[in-house]
Amino acid sequence: MFLILLQYIRPVAAVEHFMEAHTAFLQKYYDNGKFILSGRRKPKSGALILCQASSRKEVEQIMSEDPLERNQLAMYEIIEFEPTAYATASAR
Repeated sequence: MFLILLQYIRPVAAVEHFMEAHTAFLQKYYDNGKFILSGRRKPKSGALILCQASSRKEVEQIMSEDPLERNQLAMYEIIEFEPTAYATASAR
């Protein structure tokens, strides 16, 4: 499992110009089961994605398709981790 932290490196106005394309990119990987959740950071300085992939190389390939990456609007930190505990539906 991978946590991907996105940090905007250009003004938010530039990022917002590509947000529709970024949202389509996210949906593609939700549809094929790679992305589990995503969301904006507060304050609006980036985002995070929880990704289920087989390797770091696969995550890097996926993220290379992101319009924010292709247009040099964000940098990424990819953190691999192994989930060892989780809340059950009744505990939420």
